[in-house]
Amino acid sequence: MSIPVRNSRTILEGPNRAGARAMMKAVGFTDEDLRKPIIGIANTWIEIMPCNYHLDKLAERVKEGVREAGGTPVEFNTISVSDGISMGTEGMKASLISREVVADSIELCVRGHLFDGVVALSGCDKTIPGTVMALLRLNLPSLMLYGGTIAPGKWRGRTVTIQDVYECIGAYNAGKMSESDLREIENVACPGVGACGGQFTANTMSTCMEAIGISPLGLNGIPAVDPAKDEAARRTGRLVMELIRRNIRPKQIITRKAIVNAIRALAATGGSTNGVLHLLALARTAGVRLDIEDFDRISAATPLLADLKPWGKFVASDLYTVGGIPLVLRRLFDAGFLHGDTLTVTGRTMADEIRDAQVSMDERKVVHSVTDPISRHGGLVILKGNLAPEGCVLKVAGHFSAEEVQRNGKKSAKPTFRGPAKVFDCEEDAFAAIRKKRIKAGDVVVIRYEGPAGGPGMREMLQVTAALVGAGLGDKVALMTDGRFSGATHGLMVGHVSPEAIKGGPIAALKNGDLITFDIPRRRLDADLTAAELKRRLAKWKPPKPCYQSGVMAKYAQLVSSASEGAVTG
Repeated sequence: MSIPVRNSRTILEGPNRAGARAMMKAVGFTDEDLRKPIIGIANTWIEIMPCNYHLDKLAERVKEGVREAGGTPVEFNTISVSDGISMGTEGMKASLISREVVADSIELCVRGHLFDGVVALSGCDKTIPGTVMALLRLNLPSLMLYGGTIAPGKWRGRTVTIQDVYECIGAYNAGKMSESDLREIENVACPGVGACGGQFTANTMSTCMEAIGISPLGLNGIPAVDPAKDEAARRTGRLVMELIRRNIRPKQIITRKAIVNAIRALAATGGSTNGVLHLLALARTAGVRLDIEDFDRISAATPLLADLKPWGKFVASDLYTVGGIPLVLRRLFDAGFLHGDTLTVTGRTMADEIRDAQVSMDERKVVHSVTDPISRHGGLVILKGNLAPEGCVLKVAGHFSAEEVQRNGKKSAKPTFRGPAKVFDCEEDAFAAIRKKRIKAGDVVVIRYEGPAGGPGMREMLQVTAALVGAGLGDKVALMTDGRFSGATHGLMVGHVSPEAIKGGPIAALKNGDLITFDIPRRRLDADLTAAELKRRLAKWKPPKPCYQSGVMAKYAQLVSSASEGAVTG
């Protein structure tokens, strides 16, 4: 099959492009190399964290695959910010912003050098949507490969992840654990390379990208240290050349039906609330209509099947051993929950990929059957109300029964939680209050000015939520914020409250002692305040001075959209 007209010919072909060829020959490319399709290998390798640390070696295998299939690979790098390292500090504000920088930098490099196709390598969670957003903007033949999950740690006979470390920090601060015990778990929780081991945000987004079809089915879920990952990378390199030959592009793959499949997979695996934010961003980039309410509707009609941390028993490597995401998708597909006619990066339909996937017997019930689900309702609900007119996100997996989360049509539905507000204007103040034992059972912790523009950067609150769990308050309090939660968060924790406080959202009007009601069956988040009282308070409200006056943080704060729209900058 002949290869379609290629971008790289513009930059490399003819006498007038001798200068460009001379520059590339200086770093080792030959005339033969430059006659072939030029494939950008967009790498998110970085040395600071296990999630992306091994991607330099994985990129070499991808390049081998590209060469085997007749292309010339050109590797370039972008950034990554570790949530696990920056959590609970000012540095965490850079995390979500990094998603935009990843997308922008890949787009710029590929546009600047007129590559013919792209393979993106991702690891830590923001790099997954960031790379795919770039692929959509460019709309060249391309695909994404995830570096894979970390192996679980072992501590005193228990399987542990980074989630356990943060919860042990909470236990230490509550006087329930010694510093030596905390150090002991710190030393074993992350035994090597790979992204966080539960169905936290990285593995959630990896799941979604397989379900969408922009990653080859079954390849993302191979753990980082599994020898099979090398061949997966070679196959990815070969696949991008096939995409060029067949002229298949991301916007043909990432359609509304494909995104619905991803939401089904998110709901069925009890995945991270960040999945809502990132899929909204991908939909907007793809030009696909998607509303925040779609997540509630689809989740309500999707069974929860996978028993995964942070709320379940198993980690991502356990899921891989029984068939991985292909097993989840097969069970959904066989029961009629998935669109099988969507296109994937193999050039085949999702139905064809699922039917041919190799899965094992799941005797441990890592993935339940559709007829015997963990819950008849998926892992997410969307609440609205006088505190969240544009919506907010709650993970219900492992916390509420299907009966509690389903709409029952009764106006007198019993509230799930009701309590007085303890209001904080930043994450640090809330964490300090927990350490000083100022938070009591029955309280509603409110953390505001942590939204996309207000933070800026919409910090995750794992330090706070884990501290509550470690202090024994995880199931005794509720928390709401215009910021985000880590995929490792569990409990009655509502994030992405929109509009955010810095934009004059109703959360800005709250005072200590205001009664707040979380009503899951009716999908409501309300303060016991009249519309007139909220209006009166907001009329007196003045936004705080921005935290940053210049630089990338200030630029982001000025450009970013609401969390209900994906918190995108363009």
